Amino acid sequence: MYWMRGVRSRLREWQAEQERWKADMRAFRASEKEARRTGAKVPEQPGPPPTAFSLVPWLLMGLGAFSNLFQGKTPNPWVGGLGLLAFNSLYIYVSTRAFVKEKRQAVSTRVALALMAVITCGLAGGYGGSWELFFPLLGLATGAALRGEHLRWAGAAVATLAGAVTAGHDGWNGLNIGYATWISTMVTAAILSLSEAVRELRAAREQLAHQAVEKERLRFSRDLHDLLGHTMSVIVVKSEAARRLAPRDMDAALAQITDIESVGRQALTEIREAVTGYREGSLGTELDRARSVLDAAGVEPVVGRSGAPLAPQTEALLGWVVREAVTNVVRHSGATRCEITVDGNAERVRLTVADNGTDNGTGTGTADEGPRREGVGGTGLKGLTERLAAAGGSLRAGPSPRGGFTVAAELPAEAMELLTSAAATEPRER
Repeated sequence: MYWMRGVRSRLREWQAEQERWKADMRAFRASEKEARRTGAKVPEQPGPPPTAFSLVPWLLMGLGAFSNLFQGKTPNPWVGGLGLLAFNSLYIYVSTRAFVKEKRQAVSTRVALALMAVITCGLAGGYGGSWELFFPLLGLATGAALRGEHLRWAGAAVATLAGAVTAGHDGWNGLNIGYATWISTMVTAAILSLSEAVRELRAAREQLAHQAVEKERLRFSRDLHDLLGHTMSVIVVKSEAARRLAPRDMDAALAQITDIESVGRQALTEIREAVTGYREGSLGTELDRARSVLDAAGVEPVVGRSGAPLAPQTEALLGWVVREAVTNVVRHSGATRCEITVDGNAERVRLTVADNGTDNGTGTGTADEGPRREGVGGTGLKGLTERLAAAGGSLRAGPSPRGGFTVAAELPAEAMELLTSAAATEPRER
């Protein structure tokens, strides 16, 4: 039967929740033991899963009415028995749906509450005595199912209804049942709402922790990609230069090999610093490297710098731009000249890297990675665009009207974020 399948499905869900809670408790105990051994902060204990089992035991309040049925103190016992069965069934139905937001806001849950109210009024009004305790149970179910903006009016309506119906049997003492109904409604809603808020905050905290780890992982992979890409390009260019020079000028070839050794040692240092998170680039150092790399690649470097000294984080960001742009010139451009210009004022600083290469998206680049294209997608420039945007700047790259390719970066004189905390975004194409 359909209702039996629903009951079995609900029981399986409860069992799964209990198993997850037991697993969380085992992990908590292990973490607590480790924290006490190492002196670290003890983790927060996970509470039991919120289920209808926390509301069902309150049905014991109806034992008085159940006892009256068996003792023959209730007129028309079949009517009372059917009413008791219907109330308990509707109470369990509402309780099981109260812990799933979509289900407790469904029309069927509201209809079940309305039927509970009708049955409660009939039983309490017809029999009085112990049967009046169904009103606090009705309030408990109302508080569980109607958490939100309608709770105040619903709680007042249920309490007023309870007081009015029970006053016919108990007079002014019926106000006690009305008050108990209102209290059960509000307290139940407050406790369940607070419990739900705590669960949501815990889930949000875990999600933020995962996002922080993922951002740091992306930041580190991006830094490592940019660092190794540039370094390997320098090593390749200088190795090619040494191979060309070796047959006719051994001294010049040895000088290039010495540079390769120096670049390799510097790369090892930078990788160690990147791993520990303390590497911060220098624009002056990157400009000197750019001259060396361009010379080795047979590209004439023209470097010009003017303006006031820059903040360390601004220099670091612009150093990344120089590194990536010069790497692209060596890999893709086929250029014979590259101009690097840095100028600024008290508010903004601008960096331009322009070459006279022939590869402007036509596919005539010299590297295996393909031609450069207008925009910043699919290359290291994409990551730099995201970093500069996080620091309040911008980056544009594309063919120059005079021929060649131009990369232009602009930043505030003091960037808004440190390089190591630049916003991590989606991983770039490799």
